[in-house]
Amino acid sequence: MIVGIDLGTTHSLAGTMQSGFPILVADESGERLTPSAVYFPEAGVPVVGWEALEMRAHHPDRVITSVKRLMGAPAGEIRKLAGQTKLLCGGNAVSPEKISALILKKLKSDTERSLGIEVSRAVITVPAYFNDTQRAATKRAGELAGFTVERIVAEPTAAALAYGLERLGDNSKVAVYDLGGGTFDVSVLHLSGGVFEVLSTNGDTRLGGDDLDASLAKDWNVLPRVADGIKRELSSVESVERDGGVYRRAELETICRPIIERTRKHCIRSVADAQLSMSDLSAVVLVGGATRMPLVRAFVAEVFGREPDTSQHPDEAVAIGAAIQAGIISGDVQNVTLLDVTPLSLGIETFGGLMNVIIPRNTTIPCKAGEMFTNAVANQAGMRISVLQGEREMARDNWKLGEFDVAFEPLPKGRARVGVQFELDANGLLHVLARDTATGKDTVVRIDSAVEVSDEAVEKMLGDSLEHAFEDMDERVFSEACLKADEMLPAVVSAIEALGDSVSQDERRALEDLMDDVRLACEDRSTSRLKKSLAALDEATQPLATQLIEKAMAGTT
Repeated sequence: MIVGIDLGTTHSLAGTMQSGFPILVADESGERLTPSAVYFPEAGVPVVGWEALEMRAHHPDRVITSVKRLMGAPAGEIRKLAGQTKLLCGGNAVSPEKISALILKKLKSDTERSLGIEVSRAVITVPAYFNDTQRAATKRAGELAGFTVERIVAEPTAAALAYGLERLGDNSKVAVYDLGGGTFDVSVLHLSGGVFEVLSTNGDTRLGGDDLDASLAKDWNVLPRVADGIKRELSSVESVERDGGVYRRAELETICRPIIERTRKHCIRSVADAQLSMSDLSAVVLVGGATRMPLVRAFVAEVFGREPDTSQHPDEAVAIGAAIQAGIISGDVQNVTLLDVTPLSLGIETFGGLMNVIIPRNTTIPCKAGEMFTNAVANQAGMRISVLQGEREMARDNWKLGEFDVAFEPLPKGRARVGVQFELDANGLLHVLARDTATGKDTVVRIDSAVEVSDEAVEKMLGDSLEHAFEDMDERVFSEACLKADEMLPAVVSAIEALGDSVSQDERRALEDLMDDVRLACEDRSTSRLKKSLAALDEATQPLATQLIEKAMAGTT
């Protein structure tokens, strides 16, 4: 038995396949939703779920909620937000993984009570835009809870599974708009022959219903949990009276519209990345509690040019999909295959400070890809592999996920050979292998170190990759041309010396002038001038190359 779990920002759920159907697990009170809240009493064991949420009014400094936003975050960011998120309970530091593990243990216990058997295997969902570090942190939380984590699945993908088994015809394309309590995702999937393939994914792991509650609380001067309650009521009525005040839906929509508007660019980009137009979509599915709001539904209809499908339970669709994925792995569900994608490009830094992409963004996972690299300097005894993630052309503009050294025998420039292979497993976790082809020695590294950037920086980087696309490409072309110049200039000097008197003084002066032009173009950082100078030098040295070949052939006869 494998349990499917939606580890959510606000609520979490668990489900299993029973008699061919996905069934969600209920707790002892019959509730399928478990609040993702943990209460740490002064003495005794932590309390999870509804009881923990009730303690928030009495001991707000001892109840932790929305911890999902800090999964995989750098230690510095966790410390900065510790007071805000109450991660320091009673003065004791509690990691996001350990807090999430307590929630998962509660779901594990409820599942075992419901089924009457021990359950030790799980599929856990994450936002599609979770990076490698965040996925690894979620997997660790599952392991701390006593699970063998069989698969980490993107939430929109799970929602599409829940939606598509009975509703979608073959060759259908569906967009999933998932606005949860703390995160936002949008993915485009293609169903063909029982294969669900993720074509693209986009989103923001710091955008969700919590942000709506915070803005409403500030404007209305109430607590966020009170704002949340009013927000929920205003999804079905036009006005609400509370504590002598009247709150209207129109006012709510004015406050919330700028936040919802932030999802527009992700929707447009995801459809464009899938190489589709809005009219190509068969359906747009809504997932996440915030999509109950009339404002969100109208906004989605405006962006996608079609009314969204609201047939799925917004809080339960992801958990149902997770249960189906669990069934696929265990063999209870046949003839369905799920193919996910990586949300950001992965590569290494090469000589000249360039980003060399090994696995492009939106590549279907699991996958492997690799390239062969050589020594850029004569007699170097090793190579540092810097693993990067991002969409910019220059290495410095991307995230450095980690780095390690590969040693090899000192050889002339261009003679050493190091093969680098990236493997993204089914959970979206990265493994890097570097092999010295001369000795066959392998260096294998699991990349799961924290990236010291916030999610806001992630969004900025993606935006910058579009805004600076032409500048980045120009700098890359210039850097590559400079590398060519660095190789070509010494080679020309060596050729002139080798040919000696065979090269006339006029030819020497002409070649030296052309080489000076190349050097000046490099100093001026003029891409167009450098390319022209290199082309002119290349053409002028063709006779030298011919003479060198003839001389070499004469020496062998």
